[in-house]
Amino acid sequence: MARFAFMPRLARWHIWLGWLVGVPIVLWLASGLFMTLRPIGEVRGEHLRRALPEAPLVIAGSALAAPEARLKELRLVMQQGRAVAILTGLDGSIRRVDAASGAALPPLDAAAARALVAERIVGGDKVVRVTAYAADKAPFDFRRPLAVWQVRLADGTNVYVGRETGEIEAVRTRWWRAFDLAWGLHIMDLSGREDTSHPVLIGFAALALGSALIGCVLMFRRRRARPGPGTR
Repeated sequence: MARFAFMPRLARWHIWLGWLVGVPIVLWLASGLFMTLRPIGEVRGEHLRRALPEAPLVIAGSALAAPEARLKELRLVMQQGRAVAILTGLDGSIRRVDAASGAALPPLDAAAARALVAERIVGGDKVVRVTAYAADKAPFDFRRPLAVWQVRLADGTNVYVGRETGEIEAVRTRWWRAFDLAWGLHIMDLSGREDTSHPVLIGFAALALGSALIGCVLMFRRRRARPGPGTR
């Protein structure tokens, strides 16, 4: 009997909590529905950019950025105590050269990738395995067309080292991978986990918003008193 006597009190708590969180839930669902109506690329104005032919990066008097090099980007970094130029071509190719001499540097091997992670990542000396991935077969938690070493640490972290860049390109902890899965579920896109505007998501967002609005309207409904003993 005590259990059943507690139910009306629980119902009253539910009503008061409904008043408390009803408005934020409606705003949350309404704003979420609004954000799904247009692809993120359109929101960012990417469709307004005119497609122009890319001009090569040319620096007068530089052997590295000569016209025939057909560079898209030149980036200078320090690696192992020396200045290194990371050159990205218009064709997407990447290579490293010594910035001072222009001498080509070889791609990183597994030992160099392991040493880099040990130097730059906390716990990076506890390596479980090192695996090479081609640019067209990147792991799902990396999702970039870049040749990398996957350095797996004892705590489950994956550190991705560019084989051509010689740089740490991404760090994926177990929490990141769980977050990535949750994000895919949130936007209902488990395949690419990037599409925030598709019919399934829009439809369910609209249904959820409609359900929340109906719930808010029903909060104004008077609860009929239960008939007492002896009444009909």
